[in-house]
Amino acid sequence: MSTRELYVQDPGDSRWTVPATGAARFTWEAMYPGEKNGSGRDRLLALYQKGKDKQWDAATRIDWDLEVDPKDPLGTPDESLSLYGTPHWDRMTERDRGDLRQHYAAWQFSQFLHGEQGAMVCAARIVESVPDLDAKFYSATQTMDEARHAEIYARFLKDKIGMLYPVNDSLKALLDDTLADSRWDMPYLGMQVLIEGLALAAFGMIRDTTTRPLPKRILAYVMQDEARHVAFGRMALRDHCRQLTDVELREREEFVIEGCYLMRDRLRGTEVLENFGIPPAEAAEFTERSEFLRLFRKLLFSRIVPCVKDIGLWGPRLQRAYLDLGVFDLGDANLDLLMAQDEELAEQLDAERFAAEESARTAEVADAIARGAAGD
Repeated sequence: MSTRELYVQDPGDSRWTVPATGAARFTWEAMYPGEKNGSGRDRLLALYQKGKDKQWDAATRIDWDLEVDPKDPLGTPDESLSLYGTPHWDRMTERDRGDLRQHYAAWQFSQFLHGEQGAMVCAARIVESVPDLDAKFYSATQTMDEARHAEIYARFLKDKIGMLYPVNDSLKALLDDTLADSRWDMPYLGMQVLIEGLALAAFGMIRDTTTRPLPKRILAYVMQDEARHVAFGRMALRDHCRQLTDVELREREEFVIEGCYLMRDRLRGTEVLENFGIPPAEAAEFTERSEFLRLFRKLLFSRIVPCVKDIGLWGPRLQRAYLDLGVFDLGDANLDLLMAQDEELAEQLDAERFAAEESARTAEVADAIARGAAGD
């Protein structure tokens, strides 16, 4: 079965081409991890080394035999659905509600899949266009990470949920703007700060609320990788922004402002409600009134705002935009602590998995010894 047959809405042409502009940059300044050359670039080389050390195989680290109920893939409270508590919800049968849960999870993870493919292309673009070799090294490891994430989400959608949704128009527009810009730092800003930041918040909220072991593990392991990616973007952009003129800083702040409003206003999952026969205006009203989604939209910026402030894009217009969005206070969040927690949770899940495997092996050995003693 082709993937196209699993889409609940026509995704259009199976290929999307974004015209590429800008230069491919080479450098003859050779360097390697552990080298002491006084260049001040040791942090990025250390991150590159960590990126190599932390590579993993989704086929073996994740237990794909774990069962997932397609009609309730995440086990999250129904209050998280924007249709909950409305007359439409009250008229639904339990079968209809199961279909709605399936569609919502399919929509969410489809956007994760499409975003990860965009991240893979952006990381490859950074390898091509960034002028420094250490950044090229790290971006090469990130390209592999993003390929793995796209693989994971595609497998979860196809094998466990059984349906996909096309890319959200607003996510597609942000990817288009990010990839089409000829300036080498824009893929950093669009992907590492905006799209990755939004994705991390969404991953984290589902990771911390799902009661299903498979999606929890998938999201925890993906977030462990993403913690490195955000650190990379912060390092590279913090150094770069110090060299920009006031005009160049304002241009990048405008890009961030437009991207944040685009995501807040459009990335709501109204496509799912429309697929259930709810008119667009009514669907938008339900998402606007949902307390859960209002909290979710604020949390979407929990990784972006402190990162933007940290790299030096904190002009008056940007601050006013964040006040208007109601997320200005997130600028003082401890991003390093959030990233450390993401890594620790993945390691904890691994420890639990290894302990369970060791216990099973011990039981097998004990059973074999007992059978041998009994003469079986």
